[in-house]
Amino acid sequence: MYHVYCDESRPEAIGNQNSIDKYAVIGGIWVSKNDVNKAKKEIKKLRDQYNVYGEIKWNNVSPSKMEFYKELVKLFFELGSLRFRCIVIDVIKVDLERYHNSDHELGFYKFYYQLLYHWLDGQEQYSIFVDYKKNKEHTRLTDLKSILNKSSLSEVINLQAVESKQTELIQLTDVLMGAVGYKYNNYETSAAKKSIVELVEEKLGHAIKPTAKIQRKFNVFEIKL
Repeated sequence: MYHVYCDESRPEAIGNQNSIDKYAVIGGIWVSKNDVNKAKKEIKKLRDQYNVYGEIKWNNVSPSKMEFYKELVKLFFELGSLRFRCIVIDVIKVDLERYHNSDHELGFYKFYYQLLYHWLDGQEQYSIFVDYKKNKEHTRLTDLKSILNKSSLSEVINLQAVESKQTELIQLTDVLMGAVGYKYNNYETSAAKKSIVELVEEKLGHAIKPTAKIQRKFNVFEIKL
């Protein structure tokens, strides 16, 4: 049994021809159910060490909290049970009218499917937790779960929305995904955030860029539209 903790960055930009951001990102952390509590305990230790008790998120990376976020990134790379995958979307190239019935929300969840489907392994079981967002169609998550189960040998036994404030592994996803989005969108707005991007790249041994599907620790899927 695996748990997957998902979040998104700049989803409102998908299909928006006037977006100031070129790329949107949807990401998730995969972890064995048996290792979830260990990961949470290690994150709590870092919180206590650095006196950081608010929500962990990319937008909160600052000079005063930079060392905490660096140690958080190091923790992710040290915990072999944690794996990260994200899909990077060139928002200008998304044709909502032609491929998504002019429905931004539908397009968004199709990209969610692409993120998840390719990493559902064999006949494993999965519980997937996504950051809560208000949908105009209330069946979006049940539809996504159904389609994943129909198209895969794996079994998604649970797919639900949760509040990121209460789920530290979604918060960790936000940080890793934020680093990817920051790099792809060529931001230079924060020395602290830039240092986190550089640390991720140091741990990877290369720049943040598209990776092969078989890259299991830190996988970047830049979808070709």
